[in-house]
Amino acid sequence: MDRFHSAVAVRDITKRFEGHTAVDGLSLEIPEGDIFGLLGPNGAGKSTTIRMVMDIIRPDAGKIEVFGTPSGSAAKDHIGYLPEERGLYRKMKVLEMLEFGGSIRGLSLATARKEATAWLERLGISDWAGKKVEELSKGMQQKVQFITAVIGKPRLLILDEPFSGMDPVNQDLFKDVILDLNRGGTTIVFSTHQMDTAERLCSAIALIHHGKAVLHGTLANVKREFGRNAITMEFDGDAGFLGRLPGVASLSDTARSAEIRLTPQADPQAILKAAIERLHIRRFEIQEPTLHSIFIAQVGGATVVPALGGGNGESAHA
Repeated sequence: MDRFHSAVAVRDITKRFEGHTAVDGLSLEIPEGDIFGLLGPNGAGKSTTIRMVMDIIRPDAGKIEVFGTPSGSAAKDHIGYLPEERGLYRKMKVLEMLEFGGSIRGLSLATARKEATAWLERLGISDWAGKKVEELSKGMQQKVQFITAVIGKPRLLILDEPFSGMDPVNQDLFKDVILDLNRGGTTIVFSTHQMDTAERLCSAIALIHHGKAVLHGTLANVKREFGRNAITMEFDGDAGFLGRLPGVASLSDTARSAEIRLTPQADPQAILKAAIERLHIRRFEIQEPTLHSIFIAQVGGATVVPALGGGNGESAHA
């Protein structure tokens, strides 16, 4: 199989709806073989971008290539797609619907049945193969919808908010499946606003805000750009005063833990000294900022100032 530099290349695309600019001059490169996170708050333009990649809607300007060819019907033959707005044939029986979906992908009936049966077993719903879709719970229907996206072994799998509404058990199941598919060579693109999930799965990300990419690159490079400017703490006591200390850019705290973003000139040891005077410290760690804190800073009104230099995290335990 030929490899292109990019599974998806989005070049300066713009899309407007009745005077509203949903996507504004967006450019992205999604390397083949990556798990790529398309991140951003609700209304950022993620789903609109995905629909343009899928050729469901066309950009007003710019161009999109999938595996080196213009986005269109030929490109879609290589793509599995799980839309944010789920849609199934509710009156059809599960296995029959999956066989039909496989036939649309060019599979023979026997091959489609074999793949569908294997996926139903993998996702723990093989006992429901003969039931109508409308008889399934919402969680089971999500699994069936996922199978419709992966049947036929697409080279590129696009998942729009795949973990929405899932309980923790099924979230972990889907994360394992996504990793297995990627190890088998499938490029994965998924949109989400769940930063912990993106941080666990993605090798590269783009953070979109108001239709523009405000961050784009490998996860390691995005985090390295902001340097070691975060402290995580676990403690007993009231930590509200930490947000007023010199050198603290922002504080996110709970009853027993806190994440502190520092200004570039801040001295972490001064923060530790002040904390020890008023709190019982159980853990104090200097580290790269989490993707969650970068997300909040970039789209929540604050500004993260990239630090000079990088390095590994430092920690002190009390």
